[in-house]
Amino acid sequence: MDLDIARRASIHAALGEPIRLAIVEALGVTDRSPKDLGQRFDLPTNLMAHHLDVLEAAGLIVRFTSAGDRRRRYVRLLREPLMALQIVPRPPMRTMMFLCTHNSARSQLAAALWTARTGQRAESAGTHPAAKVHRGAIAAARRAGLDLSGAVPRLVDHIDADAQVVTVCDRAHEELDPAVDWWHWSIPDPVESATAASFDSVVADLDLRIRSITGADAVQASPMARAR
Repeated sequence: MDLDIARRASIHAALGEPIRLAIVEALGVTDRSPKDLGQRFDLPTNLMAHHLDVLEAAGLIVRFTSAGDRRRRYVRLLREPLMALQIVPRPPMRTMMFLCTHNSARSQLAAALWTARTGQRAESAGTHPAAKVHRGAIAAARRAGLDLSGAVPRLVDHIDADAQVVTVCDRAHEELDPAVDWWHWSIPDPVESATAASFDSVVADLDLRIRSITGADAVQASPMARAR
């Protein structure tokens, strides 16, 4: 049997259960904790763990420990299989607000990528803003065809009621009191290693998430591909 056919069949089999399909749809725009998913679908811990096991075996999700509170775990959707099946969530028609701790790298890159991809306005802020945008983020943005040279970190002191809020680091997500409609993207902090590869990895992760939501890659190569 064709391995690609077998791979796609396993994905369809995993999604054939309504609850698992609903879990995947819930993860389409935001990472969630198993506890949050269990509460959302009114499932006991053991049954939620079973459904997550099936989705993980099909290569659709990954579970990992929070970079903030190490007692927490998050579930992330692996987008490539669904993109291959041309399954994408609907993008929001709202101003995007990206939040992280220092507003010096991840949230700045996310806002710049969102605007570049969609042409829609995006903002960013931090819970404890740094004095300036990290030079590694500026360099990574440049390699991706983006410009952060004039960006300045700012405090998250106001959030527009109409904005779609996205926390892009675990610490900010756990420090704030997220509304039910906020999204969370668990992105590792590139400043901890401060290597070019770590910043490029953040750009690639953000770009994949944004492309999978907006379908922007249907007609153009990613910024990372253009930068090579």
